[in-house]
Amino acid sequence: MARVPSPDDVEAICRDPDPVVRNRRITRAYHELSAGLAARTGAAANWCTFATWASRQAGQTIRGEDLARAIEAGLGGAEEIGDALARLGELARALGRVADRDVLVATVRDAASPVRAAERASEAVACGNLKVFDEIGRVFAHFDAALATGADGVARVAAQLRPGPSPEGQDLLREAFACYDRAITRVDPRSSAEQMLLANLRIGLHEQTRLQPDIMSALDATVADPREVKARLLARLFAGTPRRVSGALVEDGGRLDDVVQRLLAATRRRLREILTEHFMTLELPEGRVRLGVDVLGVCPPHLLRPQDAELCELLARVDPAPGTTLGSGARDWGDLGQRMHFITELFRTRQEDAALLGPPPEV
Repeated sequence: MARVPSPDDVEAICRDPDPVVRNRRITRAYHELSAGLAARTGAAANWCTFATWASRQAGQTIRGEDLARAIEAGLGGAEEIGDALARLGELARALGRVADRDVLVATVRDAASPVRAAERASEAVACGNLKVFDEIGRVFAHFDAALATGADGVARVAAQLRPGPSPEGQDLLREAFACYDRAITRVDPRSSAEQMLLANLRIGLHEQTRLQPDIMSALDATVADPREVKARLLARLFAGTPRRVSGALVEDGGRLDDVVQRLLAATRRRLREILTEHFMTLELPEGRVRLGVDVLGVCPPHLLRPQDAELCELLARVDPAPGTTLGSGARDWGDLGQRMHFITELFRTRQEDAALLGPPPEV
């Protein structure tokens, strides 16, 4: 078995200043932590198993692969943006100016700033990637180190965790590692499988609660300040005209302000759609899984009808359609409830997928 990262290794990875290199190191460490725990639990997928593939996917956003081009290309097809541009052209013609559509589109692209939006998404994803590894990866490392020396892994974990609910408290993590400990020692395959799923879901719920601000930040990519856009439009549409002509538009009932606000609102909505589409894919060994589509797969026999009371209680909270994966697609990745529904079904149907335990490409 490959060496499992120690708490000191986790600390060193977190201090790496290069977000691209750090992401690759985090992904590799997740794989090694996953393998270490899987060797003790009978090769069942644990939270780090799924985190390995999620971190690899995050790396594509952190590296900015094709995201700026996708944003720029996607803006052109938005009907709302087209309507706002048409209204802007009407305003310009009313003041005797010809509104060149290419000029207007260029202004929209300036406002949306594909490069800036991609950079912001990259920064938010890198921040979330680090935040989760620094917290949860570190706990996994402490747990493994304790088990390797014969110490009480749960006690070692509990000693360093903050009491209280997520996002600031870490009760869910403490309870999750108690489940992993029981999964290691349970002889009954059903009971062990249920403890694994309960642990994975508890960590997943804590992680997603903690990540909510970062996910919303990544989805809500900035566009330019309305005053900046207004200044650019005046400069482009009314360059060389008498001051009284452009001034009339500025002072006339806020018509330009209204159009700019509509334009930016439409641009923000379209940006969120593009970014949501970008984030809502996950490359697994089986191929690409779309997070906005219902999870496909068969639930392992040991997890079909859970018996553990705590697992049943948690499933009732995060799975609005027990017994089926229908409706598990997360249409809005900014919605915590939708994310957890998808994650629950993914964890449950893939818990015995041995292919997930292998190293992903580039690790």
